[in-house]
Amino acid sequence: MSDKEPLFSAKNRKLLKNPLGSDNPITVQVLGICSALAVTAKLEPAVVMSLSVMAVLALANVIISLIRNTIPSRIRIIVQLVIVAALVIVVDQILKAFAYEVSKQLSVFVGLIITNCIIMGRLEAFALGNRPWPAFLDGIGNAAGYGLILIIIAFFRELLGSGSIYGFKVIPQAFYDMGYQNNGLMILPPMALITVGIIIWVQRSRDKSLIESN
Repeated sequence: MSDKEPLFSAKNRKLLKNPLGSDNPITVQVLGICSALAVTAKLEPAVVMSLSVMAVLALANVIISLIRNTIPSRIRIIVQLVIVAALVIVVDQILKAFAYEVSKQLSVFVGLIITNCIIMGRLEAFALGNRPWPAFLDGIGNAAGYGLILIIIAFFRELLGSGSIYGFKVIPQAFYDMGYQNNGLMILPPMALITVGIIIWVQRSRDKSLIESN
């Protein structure tokens, strides 16, 4: 990036936009699938997890970018892990202080952000080779793409599995009186995978360039 390049140039806007669609970390790169299974039975923990990953990834990208020229190549993974672990601890403590009930629902999965392939992948693939501002945008964009898929999955799993959205009942009692039942399968982990598969199918049906050639 030249010194005169606008903060939101076309190149920088792609860093925010592409992960939401044609370069989505979950549906195109197939990264971060484990947390999509674990935290999407309800919408609220999915939203909180998305925001947590966004904070960690954006800040880690900026920090690694700032010190990229001082990190010996042989220990760069250790440095990255230390920075990510420190940020995850900060996020975990903030959740326990200000959103304790959600923190309990997320359980160990906040701590496991450190193992999220998307974070280590972006640090290696982008932050180590770019300036802080593009690295920040890359972190925000990829975390937003990750969060978008988590929220879509959680929306359908909570709606069909529990009859609610964000904890609020949305299916009228009259439906239950007529025999409607919540689909218990939707809150089981395999349904998260099936929902991801449906999203991938829809996305590739709309954008044929994402279909791999044999």
